Amino acid sequence: MRVLGIDPGLTRCGVGVVEGSVGRPLTLIDVNVLRTSASEPIAQRLVTIERGLDAWLDEFEPDAVAVERVFARSDSSTIMGTAQASGIALVVAARRGLPIALHTPSEVKAAVSGSGRADKAQVTAMVTRILRLDAPPKPADAADALALAITHIWRGGAQARIDAALAAAGRKP
Repeated sequence: MRVLGIDPGLTRCGVGVVEGSVGRPLTLIDVNVLRTSASEPIAQRLVTIERGLDAWLDEFEPDAVAVERVFARSDSSTIMGTAQASGIALVVAARRGLPIALHTPSEVKAAVSGSGRADKAQVTAMVTRILRLDAPPKPADAADALALAITHIWRGGAQARIDAALAAAGRKP
């Protein structure tokens, strides 16, 4: 399974592609951050993110897209931009008919580190270890995007098997 993880943000939108399956070593395909300038109008910034995400989908042809679920943080000044970038991510994936999963930050932290309260440094260290990287991905948005992809492979793959078993048994997933 190939998953595009997206850590939405208006200034920095982390993107990372991971390939693998549950119980097997995972492989980093690529990681980066789509950047927009705060001096540009918001509509143009969203178009830049849309074009960047479309380019990633074209180049890497993921089987699924995992996006961080937006939640209200104490810093409300960034929530609107994050939500707007998240909406763009959902639209570009849905337009292509790709399966989309939303994962909460605590779910991602728990999946990669074993603790839903892990800090960014712990998540980055575990992403580096899980993907057998020589150096930690930077900035944190890039590491977070990879963590989302890893979470989806590990949790989404398991959920897909459960859904398939239920369907085979004649029950709705």
